[in-house]
Amino acid sequence: MTGVAGQSPRPAAGQSPGPPGGHSLPHADGEGPRPAAGRAREGGGQPAGPLAPGPLAPLAPGPLTPLRRGWLVALFAGCALYAGGVALNSEIAVHQRWGMCAAGGYALAAAAVAAPWQRRGTDLALLASIGGALLAPLCWLAASGTAQREVYVISRSAWMLIHHGTPYRSVAELAATQNPDAYNPYMPLMSVFGLGQAIAGGGLLTDPRVWFTVAFAVLFPLALRASGAVDVWRWAVLVMASPLIAFPLSVGGDDVPVLGLMCLGLALLSGVRRPPRHILAGLALGAAAALKATAWPVALVALALVTARDGRRAAVVFAASAAATCALLVAPPAAVAPGAFVVNTIRFPLGMTGVKSGAASRLPGYLIAHTGHAGEVIAIGLAALAVAGIGVWLAVRPPRDVSAATWRAIVALIVLFTLAPATRVGYYIYPLTLWVWLRVSALGARARVRRTNPAPVPGRIRLRT
Repeated sequence: MTGVAGQSPRPAAGQSPGPPGGHSLPHADGEGPRPAAGRAREGGGQPAGPLAPGPLAPLAPGPLTPLRRGWLVALFAGCALYAGGVALNSEIAVHQRWGMCAAGGYALAAAAVAAPWQRRGTDLALLASIGGALLAPLCWLAASGTAQREVYVISRSAWMLIHHGTPYRSVAELAATQNPDAYNPYMPLMSVFGLGQAIAGGGLLTDPRVWFTVAFAVLFPLALRASGAVDVWRWAVLVMASPLIAFPLSVGGDDVPVLGLMCLGLALLSGVRRPPRHILAGLALGAAAALKATAWPVALVALALVTARDGRRAAVVFAASAAATCALLVAPPAAVAPGAFVVNTIRFPLGMTGVKSGAASRLPGYLIAHTGHAGEVIAIGLAALAVAGIGVWLAVRPPRDVSAATWRAIVALIVLFTLAPATRVGYYIYPLTLWVWLRVSALGARARVRRTNPAPVPGRIRLRT
């Protein structure tokens, strides 16, 4: 629509006129507060241009390429030190191999940024980091068939899904074994990533980790774009090349596609470039819940957001979309052997079977559970109380924008992983990646505001798109 000088354009339907609480956004150049997008500038009468990214309001200057070289050099140098530490100190062979490849890639990336180039140096650094930290170790380990145990569990579950109609071993089979790898703690949809190996055998292109990587490489840029960011491919490469994503993808990686769907589901609710897309968000979060139960808390937080911000009708639409998606993907394989489904996906992760999960980091829930039978009961009770407390928190103070919802999801996941009877430090990839997505979305969104909202020229008509 067209905005004329002296008139204040009305925000489009489904978009917020500015940040929650009516606060102004910080000016990109440090010249004092800038009126929130969608409002007229004080004293100038000019419309402020396209609407700001609402709940994902920018926090710092924008696109990847103008970031200060010092920060990027420090980032890649720190990653190189971390990878080198993994290579030298880890006792796990696949971790050592990743560290050896990644340390060189990060060192080259830091050198490329420090060189007297500009955009080209940044792009070369991104290529060096993604090549050294992800592509090279992933191809090396996948071609040699070396992986963490979860990759083999997923491949076997896909074979069982093809031949038995369920990815889970029977209750009788599990009762006769003490091998924790005989259990499959994942939701049925996770088996899809192992179908290539189950059908065509081992190899680079059939390794589940390759398809975990492809899924995240598609989903994460879509999440950034849906949240209003620009330069999404560079941001996506930077995130994928970081140890947070590249390390798990190279050696295991089953959590990474779940994270991609979680970020996409939250981004689709942001309402940045168009009204919130409740059905698509439900599809994304429902699929994430059908991959792994770790996505369920995020889906519940998203439901609280939609209910508080968009009303009950929108909440029903979102909940129906998410529940139907999850049910359609989970119910058929689970119905083939419901007892095996319960033992594998509920009792085993909670430590309620004779065989203990390999998730054994010394966090509070694990330590309490391993004091005996009473400790197991107490640990499960604490986790249940945490779930109830999070539910009360969401009911009393529901989130009203995607940023607040993401922070509540981060807190909920940290509490649940800390108190879970069977847990590992690696699960904290979930809250960390959600924080990274929120931060990167804000940085990229600031670039969009700066590009599409230049200073107005007095006396001229501005076109708003």
